[in-house]
Amino acid sequence: MSEDVRTKAEAALAEVEEVNRVVLPEPKEAGAVVTMAEADPAVGAEIRQRMDEIDMADTNSIVSFGSAAQAELQEISQSMLQGVRNKDVGPAGDSLRGIVTTIRGFSVSELDVRRERSWWEKLIGRAAPFAKFTARFEDVQGQIDKITDDLLKHEHVLLKDIKSLDLLYEKTLQFYDELALYIAAGEEKLKELDENDIPAKEAEVNAAPEDDQVMKAQELRDLRAARDDLERRVHDLKLTRQVTMQSLPSIRLVQENDKSLVTKINSTLVNTVPLWETQLAQAVTIQRSAEAAAAVHEANDLTNELLTANAKNLRDANKTIRQEMERGVFDIEAVKQANADLIGTIEESLQIADEGKARRAKAEQDLQSMEKELRDTLAAAKSRGDGVGENSGGAVPA
Repeated sequence: MSEDVRTKAEAALAEVEEVNRVVLPEPKEAGAVVTMAEADPAVGAEIRQRMDEIDMADTNSIVSFGSAAQAELQEISQSMLQGVRNKDVGPAGDSLRGIVTTIRGFSVSELDVRRERSWWEKLIGRAAPFAKFTARFEDVQGQIDKITDDLLKHEHVLLKDIKSLDLLYEKTLQFYDELALYIAAGEEKLKELDENDIPAKEAEVNAAPEDDQVMKAQELRDLRAARDDLERRVHDLKLTRQVTMQSLPSIRLVQENDKSLVTKINSTLVNTVPLWETQLAQAVTIQRSAEAAAAVHEANDLTNELLTANAKNLRDANKTIRQEMERGVFDIEAVKQANADLIGTIEESLQIADEGKARRAKAEQDLQSMEKELRDTLAAAKSRGDGVGENSGGAVPA
């Protein structure tokens, strides 16, 4: 971890302790709405002031009754949501995104194929295969610095969120108390309408001349309709106050979680990361020792292999050389074979010569026999006196 990161982490420790010291006030019990009769003069004046905001002849004043109390709270919420993306608000963001994409005609699944991983997924190492591959070739110190930088950023954001939530809680609590005043004012106004204004208007209708009764009756119906609108508005304010009451512990729970995370991150930066570096330094030394031992082991294996191979090669070569040295110029087997082949050749030559001599002798006998037959034939022809024998026999030797 760099010295700059260490300094920032130690500086943030005081801010972490500061936010942890903040104690949020408890809200009043749900349903504890003070009526005008029970209120002290100061609270009664506040209730009366809010009753004056109601104009029964103006529908907008009834519909918007109590909305001014939420203006400051809404401003804080909007400032917290400024620049926040759907992915940063979890399931709520998914729901909002689903509504928007449905309206636009897109499918949420089509847009969520390449969902960006959260910072926690990145921190615990749920990286894509390519990211894991490239991370093997990064510097260890650089990776530690990257982690600490990211942790510092998240710590800064969480500290900012905690302070914003403090303000949001305070304004929500004020809104909760303000709603109680508006509810009391609305109920008091309804009481006045039921006890005074509507009966008075009914009396006017009954006392009005026949020509004016229709108009007066319409005014009475409008007053009763406005009264019903005000009653519904007060009911909505009661529901809003109940939901606001539920949101207060939710804000505190989120704050406590954020505080725990901030404390954990700061502890990681100040205590854990240096321990990482120590352990990684040991791991480097151990790995290098293991690699050196492996190299020595391989060298010893090579030496043993060379000794074994050389001894075997020497034995094989010595055997071959000694065998060649002990051999004669000619192998007796080769001499025997050559002698046998020579004898066979001579015997074959004699046999062939004898066979040739016998064939010549037989041929001589055949020639003599053929000559004799030819001579006898010519003699027989000559004795016939037809001249054939004289001409033919002259060519045959006697």
